[in-house]
Amino acid sequence: MHSVRWRPRTGTHLLVLDACVAGVVTAAYAALAGPGASDGLPRFSGPVWVGWLVAVCVGVPPAVRRLWPLPALTVVLGATAAATLLDITRDPYVSTALVLYTVALLVPAGRAAAALVLTLAVSAASVVTGEAVVTPSGPWPEAVGTAAFVWLVTGAAWAAGRAVRERRARVARRDRRLAEEALVEERLRIARELHDIVSHSLSVIVVKAAVANHVAEERPEETRDAIQAIERTGREALTEMRRALGVLRGDTAGQHTQNAGSAEMAPPPGLDDLPSLVRRAEQAGIRTRLHTRLTTGLPQGTALTVYRIVQEALTNVVKHAGDGTRCKVTITADPRGDVHIEVVDDGAGTTVVPDRAELGGGHGLVGMRERVMMYGGTLEAGPRPGGGFTVSARLPAEPAHGTAPGRRETTA
Repeated sequence: MHSVRWRPRTGTHLLVLDACVAGVVTAAYAALAGPGASDGLPRFSGPVWVGWLVAVCVGVPPAVRRLWPLPALTVVLGATAAATLLDITRDPYVSTALVLYTVALLVPAGRAAAALVLTLAVSAASVVTGEAVVTPSGPWPEAVGTAAFVWLVTGAAWAAGRAVRERRARVARRDRRLAEEALVEERLRIARELHDIVSHSLSVIVVKAAVANHVAEERPEETRDAIQAIERTGREALTEMRRALGVLRGDTAGQHTQNAGSAEMAPPPGLDDLPSLVRRAEQAGIRTRLHTRLTTGLPQGTALTVYRIVQEALTNVVKHAGDGTRCKVTITADPRGDVHIEVVDDGAGTTVVPDRAELGGGHGLVGMRERVMMYGGTLEAGPRPGGGFTVSARLPAEPAHGTAPGRRETTA
């Protein structure tokens, strides 16, 4: 586990608060160092300037404890020990406890523990020596009890600082873990989007290029049609790629530019773009039928997921089933509002390649599974008993706010 090095919090309000506390402690020690009524205990009777110097050295360091914790502790600990030996102090090392709390909070664990040991040793030695040897004010057990009370105060301050430090470290580790998970998820999302865009379009282009190469000399009309299909598919792929790159750059649909109709500003694909997806599959030789029956007003994220699942399923049909394959795309919603997607082909074109038989065989099916899992849905994909392949997905219902319920049925 990596230790966290905290930066001192030096906000204006915190520095002002520390300055106020330092002023109060300094004034209290200056009063104890001056002449006044005795409380029955030995009092300082030396030069006034010595008492004021000790008062300043005890009271001022807490004002800079967030900036220089260890130097502040060194000064305040030595001054407090001197105040104890000179019979000035009447508090259980409150100023030392304040600075020791900051040391435990900001200084690495090893040096903070050493600072605690030094503080306990110096405070106990000064209290016992001052109260039992230099100017005895009671028996030895009383001096030891006073030292124990000082230990309790300073130790509690140090423990509180360490507890706060550990809590902040846990929060920092949690935030760092969440940030890493978000980064991984964002990378997966980008990978899925780029795969869906590039894989589908390139599959159509490769198929049409193969057709053009095969019939180039015998049927030039078909060659021209294939080249036109390649051009259209390439332009559409560039449009979607620009849109994806626009999202990565931080562009949003709400921004208005002089080129408001550019591809970067276009909304992400959804249900209304399925017919064009079907037409591209037909251009690649897949006889495709689209049937939708679902509630209007799907959330944009759900609609994009439906589009991407159908896109990847059709891409697999184009790549693996071959020219002349019949494919049916069905999108429905059950009474609970769950969206069901089914893409079925008969595999009549060519033999289905083995890597379609398992869900983990390619990035496309893995991407579909990841998209469905994000919504808590299910995905089934595999060969059909009579030939062909089936992709079936279910997405749980999500509320679509601001839209009126209705039914929409289309067949392409």
